Amino acid sequence: MVEFAGFGLVPMTFSFLTSYLFIRACKPIAIRVGLVDSPGGRKEHQGEVPLIGGIAIFLSAMSSLLLFAPASTQLRLYLMASITMLFIGVLDDRYNLRVSHRLFSQALASAMMVFGAEIYISSVGNLAALGEVSTGWFGPVLTMIAVIGAINAFNMVDGIDGLAGCLSIISLGTIALLMHLNSNPWELMALIYIGGIAAYLMFNNGWPNRRLKKIFMGDAGAMVIGFTIVWLLVCGSQGSDISFRPVTALWIIAFPLMDMASIMYRRVRQGKSPFMADRQHLHHIFLRMGFSPKQALFAISLGSLIMAAIGVAGEIYQVTEAIMLLAFLAVFSAYCWVIQHVWQILTWYRRQVGIN
Repeated sequence: MVEFAGFGLVPMTFSFLTSYLFIRACKPIAIRVGLVDSPGGRKEHQGEVPLIGGIAIFLSAMSSLLLFAPASTQLRLYLMASITMLFIGVLDDRYNLRVSHRLFSQALASAMMVFGAEIYISSVGNLAALGEVSTGWFGPVLTMIAVIGAINAFNMVDGIDGLAGCLSIISLGTIALLMHLNSNPWELMALIYIGGIAAYLMFNNGWPNRRLKKIFMGDAGAMVIGFTIVWLLVCGSQGSDISFRPVTALWIIAFPLMDMASIMYRRVRQGKSPFMADRQHLHHIFLRMGFSPKQALFAISLGSLIMAAIGVAGEIYQVTEAIMLLAFLAVFSAYCWVIQHVWQILTWYRRQVGIN
């Protein structure tokens, strides 16, 4: 296990400041080399927006980790795998790579995690109330599937300003809290990323200064953050001294996970590629229902915060894992039903209140 040094607030502040500076430095370079997101098709923003948020977040996180964390094999492998994600993400942002290329790079990063750092899901907990269920030989395979799934889940929610950043901070904040309660040294990595993402959100949403020129996270940022979150989830839920049970990880990343699973299922049912981009995500549905982007951001973030809070409460009060799993599956089923029938529900509601 990596032993981190220093008080968490100092590295988090350092990460925030370096992320801010990297954003300032990278913006003109991104415009010069064409690393920008142009409006058109599914993209309704105005003007060309630099795709350098993810680059700045990772550079600030890497700088902070190298400064505040002692050298270790696990940390080096994490940085190597994250650099792979960043590199492929930047290429995808610039040249729109094939899905197969992205999946191969994600599998490569997950292999570094599983077979290099030896961080993988060895147990899924006591889900059936019959004792701990070990994954055995399937553990590394399950972990690679989980890593690829989490990376794509966070990539898919990056559809409106601030959403991927806010959901990431909620997940990372929950992980940091649970790790802090159990003195898990990986806590600092979560805090460092929170600092870097906070600086990105200032530019992405113009908080608190509207004169800050907009930037996007890009696939590079979403892939690195998704990989980092699943790395921390596995580190926090496995081993002899865990910070939270495996089932709690579902609640920590509930909204990105449910959105990805439900929309991929709908695409497959329609005979489409599960990775084909469209405007059927939860945030798109909110927008078509008449919510503003900021209202959609608030509603989804609040829902994600509530789900994470349920996970934390389950840990604190030691609700049995079987009940936590059944509750999550019930919420997920309700989510899928509402998404599938949202327009019928909205039409019925409008009739009841007399809105045409």
